[in-house]
Amino acid sequence: MGMTVALIARDVRRAWAGGGVTLVVAFFLLATILFPFAIGPDAALLARVGGGVIWAAALLAALLPVERLVAPDADAGVLDQFVVRGVGMTSVATAKIVAHWLGFGPPLMLAAVAAAGLLDLSGATLLAVEIGLLIGTPGLAALAVATSALVAGVRGAGAVAGLVMLPLAVPLLIFGAGSIEGGAGAVKLLAAVSLLLLAGAPFVAGAAMRAALD
Repeated sequence: MGMTVALIARDVRRAWAGGGVTLVVAFFLLATILFPFAIGPDAALLARVGGGVIWAAALLAALLPVERLVAPDADAGVLDQFVVRGVGMTSVATAKIVAHWLGFGPPLMLAAVAAAGLLDLSGATLLAVEIGLLIGTPGLAALAVATSALVAGVRGAGAVAGLVMLPLAVPLLIFGAGSIEGGAGAVKLLAAVSLLLLAGAPFVAGAAMRAALD
C-alpha cells in the first residue's frame, strides 16, 4: 500500500513539475478556441455544439501524455524493481491510472470553465459538462494507461497509441456529449462505460507490462 501511494505521489509530482499538465491544458484550450474560428461567430450555433467540442478536445488532450505514462519506467528498469519488491503490475497500473487522472482530470475541468466562456455556454450546460467530465475522465485515464502499456517499446508509439485509444474512447465521447442534453439516462450510460474501463484497464495494462518484462 505504501509503495502504491508513493508511486501515485511520484507520478503526480512528475506530471505537474514536468509541464505535462500545462501542455494538456494549453492544448485543450487551443482546440476549443479554434472551433469558433472554424464555424463562425454564431453564438447560438456555438452554444449548441460547444459541449461536444469540449468533449472532443478533452479526448485529444488525454492522448497527449500517453507515451510518457509507462515507457519511461519500463526503459529505466523501474518496473523490474517493482517486481523484485513483490509489487504486482496490476497494482502499478492502478496507481498510474489514479496519478494520471489527478494530473489531467481536475485541471481539465477547471479549463472547461474558460472554454465554456469562449463557446458561450450557459451555466446549466457548463454544469452538465463538468458532471460529465467528472464521471468520464477517470475512464479516459484508465484507457490512456492501458494504451500506454500496450504500446510501450513500440516504434512510433505516439501514432500507434492514437490508433488504439481513439476508437475505444468513442463510447465515452458519445455518452459524454450526449449527457449534456440527454438527461439521467445518458449520464448512467457514461458512468457505466467509465466504470467498465476502470475495472478492466488495470488488468490489461498489468498484463502488458508483465509481457514487456519477459
